[in-house]
Amino acid sequence: MTAHALPKPFTAADTHRGMFWWLVVVGLFVCAMIVVGGATRLTDSGLSITEWRPVTGALPPLTEAGWEAELEKYRQIPEYQEQNRGMSMAEFQFIYWWEWGHRQLGRTLGLVYFAPFVFFLATRQAPRRLLPRLWVLFGLGGLQGAIGWWMVSSGLVDRLDVSQYRLATHLSMAFIILGLTLWTALELRYGQAQALTRSRLFRWSWVFWAAVLVQIALGAFVAGLDAGRIFNTWPGFQGQLIPDDYLSGMPFWQAIFESRPAVQFQHRWFAYLLLAGGLWLCWTVIKSPAPELKRMGHVVAAALIVQVVLGIVTLIHVAPLSLSLMHQAGAIILFLASGGLAWTAARGAVPVESEATR
Repeated sequence: MTAHALPKPFTAADTHRGMFWWLVVVGLFVCAMIVVGGATRLTDSGLSITEWRPVTGALPPLTEAGWEAELEKYRQIPEYQEQNRGMSMAEFQFIYWWEWGHRQLGRTLGLVYFAPFVFFLATRQAPRRLLPRLWVLFGLGGLQGAIGWWMVSSGLVDRLDVSQYRLATHLSMAFIILGLTLWTALELRYGQAQALTRSRLFRWSWVFWAAVLVQIALGAFVAGLDAGRIFNTWPGFQGQLIPDDYLSGMPFWQAIFESRPAVQFQHRWFAYLLLAGGLWLCWTVIKSPAPELKRMGHVVAAALIVQVVLGIVTLIHVAPLSLSLMHQAGAIILFLASGGLAWTAARGAVPVESEATR
């Protein structure tokens, strides 16, 4: 059977050119937040601001006395006392500006979303069907700010770093927001996904997209425990299939989240499974009769291979800042490409009875 082609952009019901580009800008801001957040974590800057002041915190210290007051607050937390004691003002300002920039970018993102949203609501341009989802995005943005402070607060008492559990929650929520933004933007460009024509290919595309999110969360545990700085050999762990001290003296269900060898092992091997499953899915997609799906299959396959190679290179070079940020940016590209594939399959690009779905 012939494949269903996507309609011309902005011709179907409930499409809107202005709102589409608004969400594209929002999505770019979310991507920037993820990358800057990664840099903040990798430079150990995330605990440099010890208070949550969503409004007044928009202004950085403007005087020498203001900077001294901020540094004195930092001196009270374990990270300074046990790791950075004697830090100079210049060194403190370096980490402060990373964290302040991350928070300021979040404030800007809130305005970039909120102001046009109010305009589209007031002028009744927002499609009624999409209003609940747009409100959900607004709510998730506010929740993400609260999760960010919940994460930071975990590192202010009795810890040198933030909790890896809270870091994984914060990063996963950022990608959930990005995925919902992507899906909504595509519907604003092409129209509603065809729920009744969803195929087996659509279900596997969704499984793969979810698996990419799981791998990103596993990467957050690696970052949270600095587990990328151990066992910097490939393909084995210092010549072993399973690293020494996998459990690190912990019960299994604790070790898989708190043992550094365990979280690196899981992140590595889940990547191999993701690579095998993803390439099989892409091969299936590329054989389909739909040109849109063929293109997405090639994009996802390329993004997947590049991301795995980046991960290996980052590991063997002991996770320097530049390669780590490239790896995080690669995760964003792979996640967006996987979401685009799932959406294209949901849009009815291949009929249920097509051979490509059997």
